[in-house]
Amino acid sequence: MRTPSPLCRHSAVGGCSTIFCIIPPQVFDNIARRGDDQQRAWALDTLQRDQSLRTARLQNTLVGVPPQRAAYPLRFGAAPALGQVNRTIFDMHGSEADADVPGKIVRREGDGPTADGAADEAYDGLGATFDLYWAACKRNSIDDNGLPLHGIVHYGQNYDNAFWDGQEMIFGDGDGQLFTRFTVSLDVIGHELTHGVTQHTANLQYLGQSGALNESISDVFGSLVKQYKIKQSADQADWLIGEGLLTPNIHGKALRSMAEPGTAYDDPVLGKDDQPAHMKDYVETTQDNGGVHTNSGIPNHAFYLFATSLGGNAWEDAGSVWYSALRDPRLQPTAQFIQFASATSRAANRLYPGDEVGGQLREAWNKVGIDITRAGGN
Repeated sequence: MRTPSPLCRHSAVGGCSTIFCIIPPQVFDNIARRGDDQQRAWALDTLQRDQSLRTARLQNTLVGVPPQRAAYPLRFGAAPALGQVNRTIFDMHGSEADADVPGKIVRREGDGPTADGAADEAYDGLGATFDLYWAACKRNSIDDNGLPLHGIVHYGQNYDNAFWDGQEMIFGDGDGQLFTRFTVSLDVIGHELTHGVTQHTANLQYLGQSGALNESISDVFGSLVKQYKIKQSADQADWLIGEGLLTPNIHGKALRSMAEPGTAYDDPVLGKDDQPAHMKDYVETTQDNGGVHTNSGIPNHAFYLFATSLGGNAWEDAGSVWYSALRDPRLQPTAQFIQFASATSRAANRLYPGDEVGGQLREAWNKVGIDITRAGGN
């Protein structure tokens, strides 16, 4: 297994100096252009906060000091027993202070439910993500070394995002008009925590195709967290990311659709879901680190096609192939789609000898315009 890199020691496009937000910046750009005055203010405020958090991450990286470990050592104490989750939920009470000051502890591991829906949803979502990785991958928390899981709720006023900052999860409450609170969607919690798994394995750079792979892997495992939690087969799953985040005011069903990229929303204020499902429609852009939230639709759709062709529970065979590929020592941080597809092919051949699973995998990638055999992926 690849040895995890130390936290806060990577470049701004690669490691924890980048915060991984579930809502891409182009959505807020659309809101700022098309929304009313209040919506415009929310969008600009969220963009400003996101940029401030990214800047803080970069500064922490440059000085080499992980502030949360220094200021709150008890939060990073001894790891729990193997396979045992350790969760702590903090409440910022709408504060806009730096998230390095996490607020009041409102629920620890083993505590009963609170009267706060966001705190309990965060607690349950962290646990469901831990459970998926332990049960399906035998991975002991995000870092595979029992990392305690921390969630910060009620961050800021009308903050329209949720993110993994390299060490913990932070959730906004939404604005109530466009977005609901960001703890309501289990797959979003699984998505964001999976950025931590990627950070501790392939450490895919958050730029261009490697960044789109980073986003896609989070979508894949975010969906698998939900499917595992409610025991849905691949054929029963909705394959939506962020269902429940959009209010009834928005024309849309989710943030992304792995089954039908480009169809999740089409709204006068948010704009239209711009995800492609095939390489012929790959979007060349400088926005959003080279379209990481856009072009992730291509590998997303490949996984959907693969999982549904296999049938059964997607977290088993299909998920095992993707997880094994993520841990492949030949997969580099700058990997392109074809290189990740080749890693999945090697994983399928290793885990499931014979041509049945490998053939279905090749067909799935071919349907999105990626030919594994061109790169010698077998």
